[in-house]
Amino acid sequence: MPDSSIATAPGRPPDDRWRGGHLGRLMGQALRRFDERVLHLMAHDANVPLALSHLAARAQVGAAHIHITRHLSLQGSRLTELAQHAGMSKQAMGDLVTQCEAWGLVRREPDPRDARARRIAFTDTGLLWLEAFRQAVAQAEAEFRAQVGDAVATVVALGLEAYGSEAASARSAT
Repeated sequence: MPDSSIATAPGRPPDDRWRGGHLGRLMGQALRRFDERVLHLMAHDANVPLALSHLAARAQVGAAHIHITRHLSLQGSRLTELAQHAGMSKQAMGDLVTQCEAWGLVRREPDPRDARARRIAFTDTGLLWLEAFRQAVAQAEAEFRAQVGDAVATVVALGLEAYGSEAASARSAT
């Protein structure tokens, strides 16, 4: 039996307005806007190495590259850990790491816990990039707070933290 929320009279197209305003779509749009703002700020940060700034300004650095910036531990991470934290395949993360390695953001080094494994770590340039990312995130968050107000921003942050941590704990339980 078809879902009554999309059933319509014969000859009339279904009402799909719900698709444009559901929570998942709104969160996705907000994340894209936030990441675009962060990348814009990083592209214009005088402390970002010029070559990386130019890549960001020409949209060569995208939201996918931000996954490495967000998830790479300061002590280094294995490729599988990075991929898992970013919700990407190991192969896709490997391609991003290779690109970021070519840009001088990261390096592959032996894993001290397992001689067969490799670890991804920030280079000195990568640490400059990470600091620019921290500052850009802080500014983008401040702009969000200014636009929606402190009370709404706090509620959004608390709600997303609760919702996201519940999903993370459910994933690790399986």
